[in-house]
Amino acid sequence: MLKTIQERLAAIPYAIRTVSAADAAIEIKQNQGCVIDVREPAEVQSEPVDGALNIPRGVLEMKMLQQFPDASKPIYIHCASGVRAHLGAEQLLNMGYANVTVITCSIADIKQHF
Repeated sequence: MLKTIQERLAAIPYAIRTVSAADAAIEIKQNQGCVIDVREPAEVQSEPVDGALNIPRGVLEMKMLQQFPDASKPIYIHCASGVRAHLGAEQLLNMGYANVTVITCSIADIKQHF
């Protein structure tokens, strides 16, 4: 049976932590976390977010172990709408990352705080 994006998100078996960009910015200063932008490179080029590392959703699982071998590193994920960020967070939790948070707000809000 095919699932819509909303059904797919509802089926994520984890309670994924979410924060605003303002809260994420404060936390990252305190916990030395990193911001991962899972948008496609063309999206990032047109609206870059300062300090965010671009790892597109399609290659996230393949790149994360190289970039962040510490499973306890605080990781904050964002995208344009939150869908890719939630799906990416699910996969990182499946991989064993223990401190994954989705930033849930517009790109404009994220850019304002980073």
